Amino acid sequence: MTAQSKALAVHLLTATGAVFAMLAMLEAIQQDWAMMFVWLVVAFAVDGVDGPLARRYQVKQNAPQFDGVLLDLIIDYLTYVFIPAYALYASGLMDGWSGWVAIIAITYGSAMYFADTRMKTTDYSFSGFPGCWNMVVLVFFATEPHWAICLAVVTALTIAMFLPVKFIHPVRTARWRPLSLPLAFAWTSLAGYAAWTGFAPGPIVTGGLIVTSAYLLFAGPVQQALHGIDG
Repeated sequence: MTAQSKALAVHLLTATGAVFAMLAMLEAIQQDWAMMFVWLVVAFAVDGVDGPLARRYQVKQNAPQFDGVLLDLIIDYLTYVFIPAYALYASGLMDGWSGWVAIIAITYGSAMYFADTRMKTTDYSFSGFPGCWNMVVLVFFATEPHWAICLAVVTALTIAMFLPVKFIHPVRTARWRPLSLPLAFAWTSLAGYAAWTGFAPGPIVTGGLIVTSAYLLFAGPVQQALHGIDG
């Protein structure tokens, strides 16, 4: 394969996320939340590998006719924000007034965050919570907290999107990567298993999901406290 065809193949891989988003949405309409999240986890896995491949095969130079960043953002908004917000409301985890507050905060806040040119730090982390609502809502499904707890978490993370608080990118943030990357893989595996079992994975898997989620959420703020937001 030529360098151009390899770069184009990376774009085509990224675009499969749109298909997985549609499959997830179809399951959500049927209220098959387990299969919805299975497809979202598949899309999450694709999103984890296409970035390194894009950099390896230099897609900006070898396939410049497609904007990989824009393509990625479109798919991320569907799979990270829009579909999880719908599931949070339609599932009954947050309905009524609290559900309306949640879906408006998630979709509106994330739209503004995704368009913010200041969202990345110099060490390739995120400045502000990066709108990974697919991860948050999946943990909600696995643990089934009271709606008030869900509302508090959604409110705090929405505010955190616009605060100068660091959140790591498990692949691109070099500091602690030997720990962050395996834990991100572990989270993906645990999340997929939890969804596949209909969110009845047992206490060990649920505990593992909570621990890995806590690390991915708080590793950035801890790094920032120790080394600054760009450290």
